[in-house]
Amino acid sequence: MAITTSELPDTAAAVLAFARSRRRMADRAEAELLVAACEWADLHPPESVSDAAAFTVPGGGEHEEPVAGPGAPLVAEFCIPEFGAVLGLSTTAAKQLIGQALELRHRLPRLWRRVQAGDLPAWRARRIAETTIHAGLSPQAAAYVDAQLTPFAHRTTTTAVDRLVDAAIARYEPARAAETARLAADGRHVTIEDQQVSFAGTMRVTAELDLADALDFSAAVTRGAETLKTLGSEESLDARRAAAVGELARAQLALPLVEEVAQQPSRNQGTARQVVLHVHLSEDDPVARLEPGTLATIDQVRHWCARSHTQVVVKPVLDLHQPIVCEGYQPSPRLREQVILRDRTCVFPWCTRPARGCDLDHIVPWETGGPTDTTNLAALCRRHHRLKTHSAWAYERTGPAAYTWTSPHGHTYVRDDTGTEPG
Repeated sequence: MAITTSELPDTAAAVLAFARSRRRMADRAEAELLVAACEWADLHPPESVSDAAAFTVPGGGEHEEPVAGPGAPLVAEFCIPEFGAVLGLSTTAAKQLIGQALELRHRLPRLWRRVQAGDLPAWRARRIAETTIHAGLSPQAAAYVDAQLTPFAHRTTTTAVDRLVDAAIARYEPARAAETARLAADGRHVTIEDQQVSFAGTMRVTAELDLADALDFSAAVTRGAETLKTLGSEESLDARRAAAVGELARAQLALPLVEEVAQQPSRNQGTARQVVLHVHLSEDDPVARLEPGTLATIDQVRHWCARSHTQVVVKPVLDLHQPIVCEGYQPSPRLREQVILRDRTCVFPWCTRPARGCDLDHIVPWETGGPTDTTNLAALCRRHHRLKTHSAWAYERTGPAAYTWTSPHGHTYVRDDTGTEPG
């Protein structure tokens, strides 16, 4: 039951005491949730999967999902989505939660005992467990981290945990440590972050280059910025340098880079970049939605399309409500595009994988008479496509982009273009 404002303490000291008690209650609940995650995993070992649902997990054993480090028990893959669904978590987040719980109970038992005793917040222990899972520590190395870290886990930093993990690898896995050091000796990289976090229409790029390459790149960017200024640009120096990088890239794409391409200049001359934008607009909204969920203003889209070396392709608008029917099992490109634009993401509860990278699933199976048409196709990522095909999960389409799912234990979830909620 929610507490009302009138029931809150009315002095500073009382408010702090109230907040502290609620924090302890939340920590206790999080510790108990870890126990529930372990119990759920214990109830679903790999052998719990029926023969009728047999299939092989790519890169792993049949039916099983390695969710924690070496020595922790394996879990039947299909049990994970249901545990996540009742908690309002994606399958990936549920896998992380179960994996962290098993890592703590089986490979970091000292930390586990502190969490269950109530003197170490579960979130701190989970963060440590995620680090040891990601590092893939041997059982001996994990035990070393557990013994060394447990007394200080309530106040340690992420950096300290990383250093201790490195020390454990050096102590118990020297060959791996030497190989890691060898690979790290060459730190060159170019990293382009693919997440846009604002309407700025920018992406962050970081690089570590050879000295000579870095000097040449700097000179080319400086010259490009000066050229843009000469041509009338009134942007700041930093903005012109950033624009110069784009011009360098587009000019490079226009060049024939191999001999056989050079013999066919017509294939690579002219425009260097093709922009295909799926833009969703409304009459009174200046914001455009671009796949797979990026937002931009109309002016930004206009600016991108007006840049030099850019070829703009305008594709016909698809009516998302106009039924399309195909003969045979495979949908036509037009039907596939319609389903992708309608569903936007995988339609499993709380999954956010973009629909363009998903399979198209026949809701009523093709083998039992389900048609290949607008009403009977839905976007499912590969994991959830397998789940629907090989387990007791079932769903039906209940609206233009709405689906009602039923789990093996009878829980229902309604998924539409605004999100997921329990049915």
